[in-house]
Amino acid sequence: QRRSKGVFLRSTCWNRQSFPVRMWSRKTEIASLRQLLAVVYSLCFVLGLVCNLFALWVFLFVDSKRNSVRVFLINCAVADLVLLACLPFRVSYHARGDKWVLGSLACKLVGTAFYVNMYISITLLGFISLDRFLRLRGKGRARRGCGGTLCGRTQMWSWGVCGSLWGLSFLLFIVMVAKTENKDVGKCFHYRKNQDGILYINAVVVFLFWVVFAMLIISYSKIAGRLLQVSRDRPDLPNAHKYARTAKKSFFVLFLFTVCFGPYHTFRPVYIHSQFSKDPLPCDYQKLMDRTNELMLLLSAFNSCLDPVMYFLLSGSVRKTAVRALGPRLCGWLCCDAGAKLDHSSTMEFRRPSMAVSLQASPSPLHRDESRCCHGNT
Repeated sequence: QRRSKGVFLRSTCWNRQSFPVRMWSRKTEIASLRQLLAVVYSLCFVLGLVCNLFALWVFLFVDSKRNSVRVFLINCAVADLVLLACLPFRVSYHARGDKWVLGSLACKLVGTAFYVNMYISITLLGFISLDRFLRLRGKGRARRGCGGTLCGRTQMWSWGVCGSLWGLSFLLFIVMVAKTENKDVGKCFHYRKNQDGILYINAVVVFLFWVVFAMLIISYSKIAGRLLQVSRDRPDLPNAHKYARTAKKSFFVLFLFTVCFGPYHTFRPVYIHSQFSKDPLPCDYQKLMDRTNELMLLLSAFNSCLDPVMYFLLSGSVRKTAVRALGPRLCGWLCCDAGAKLDHSSTMEFRRPSMAVSLQASPSPLHRDESRCCHGNT
């Protein structure tokens, strides 16, 4: 009986005074993790803040285009900036030894704002892929109305979608803050049991991620496949070599999305399932859930730094302004052609699929040959 009791104690949270050597090792491991989180979150905050502010300035004051993708990118940069504003609180928390000193309400506000804006950014990336996919499908007169409304001819649809997204997110933010309970006022961003309503919301947003992820895979695969087909079938076109490069960039966007958000949302169902459990969980298991969740979340937060890199590689406006401000060496370092002309109409990657497959009437003589080519292949 004593032996079984000892086994029980070793598997729960009430054996903290046992095994001094093991506890010292655990404390050292936890301290190292805290330092890692504080340092990486600090780097994410500094780099992400500078790069997102620069990208937002370009989209608002430099880029002359008025299309739906620009609207989505502006809102994506804003969501990233709000998420980045939450990182100093996490840095302070981990630097203090996982001690929260700002009260329960501040903990709920910061934690909820972080997650809400992360999913706003994810949803906007999904809308960008959907917009480009609709361009690809919008051939013929019967679909030109859809192309004008949904695919960037006007900004009404995109602003309406973004406004609805922010409105729903704000309502969700209020509900989450009101329903979340934090009984330990000295702790924040830690593993804890949640009410069933909060857990169901968490499960729904995880499902939303996988829907968006599937949308990105389908959209960018179709777009990249069409661009590669055009570059292969008509190598004599003036921009044929650029289509192949743009197809690779589309896969790069998908790669970034997968690396940053895939691990976290693969682990998230396990984390949520453990919170549904009504029985007390072993202390070691709770700590494992908490540490794994923090490391996976670190990758998701790092996406706020990588989004501006995506803007640089895929947006001619951002790239052109960055090269002018920082010099041509930056362009050469980030795999741009040294002699390439950074011209709006040929380097805005988000619009190139519509050029390559001629989804609407050709706006200029430069694209007429491409239009004839693509209509002949479909």
